[in-house]
Amino acid sequence: MSTKRIIIAGGSGFIGGALAKEFSARRYQVVVLTRTPRARTDGVQEAEWDGLHLGEWIQFLDGAAAVINLTGKSINCPHTPENIRELVSSRVNSVQAIAAACAHVKTSPQVWVQASAIGFYGDTADRVCDETSPNGNDLLAKICRDWEAPFNAADAKKIRKVTLRIGVVLGRQSGALPVLVRLTKWFLGGAAGDGKQFVSWIHLSDLVAMFVAAVENEKLSGVYNAVAPAATTNAELMRALRRVLSRPWSPPVPALAIKLGAKLMGSEPSLVLVSQRVFPQNFLVAGFKFRFPELTPALNDLL
Repeated sequence: MSTKRIIIAGGSGFIGGALAKEFSARRYQVVVLTRTPRARTDGVQEAEWDGLHLGEWIQFLDGAAAVINLTGKSINCPHTPENIRELVSSRVNSVQAIAAACAHVKTSPQVWVQASAIGFYGDTADRVCDETSPNGNDLLAKICRDWEAPFNAADAKKIRKVTLRIGVVLGRQSGALPVLVRLTKWFLGGAAGDGKQFVSWIHLSDLVAMFVAAVENEKLSGVYNAVAPAATTNAELMRALRRVLSRPWSPPVPALAIKLGAKLMGSEPSLVLVSQRVFPQNFLVAGFKFRFPELTPALNDLL
């Protein structure tokens, strides 16, 4: 058994599953913190935590090579006041719990990689944002600011800290892509609204490689935008998807119809209509090599 141990909090979902598989392949001892632990046959261990309180799970943090925190209620829900409170509390509480655990253990983790989101920058229209760009002023920007604040404030002088602001993750099994594929196959693959809003996307394999770099490259610390360098408009995204799936042109879907559909599906229309044009400046400066810097090859690989 490798002596390198990595803790993935909130690691039972789409991104966490990919990270657990990759770090296991790299001979880490992987421990996933989850509300509903189960026995696994892939060598990954699961431990119970509620994302709020200290518990037996802190034993795994002692002497760990890294902790990755992905915990947080999905933003793909109606942004009602109740859901907003849960969106914030699920993120803030988990950060505070890990910070408290790091203070309790004898040997703190060497690195803490904290997930955030490019929603930090707000609706950017066609303005390009890098890691030096200011916090936005809409709801998602405030949620991200509240999310990052306790991580930045955590007293962890001996721990290297990395924040990854994650964009729209494209993967085969989950996330936005399967939904878009289904709509496109049903000849409903038109642009959303006027289609001019930017989508800052990332292929799942590149995102996994970014987390690996954040853990293993001791020179990385601070904030990194986890997006591909070539943000695309929604219209361009849907055009590329139609081309890959051999579907004809489809008419745009009016914003009003998107808002109605989101209400019926229990989703949030702003996730589709807001523009976020974000650039991974710090990863490029650090020499990160993208496997899929362009959209069409990424879609071809996934589909």
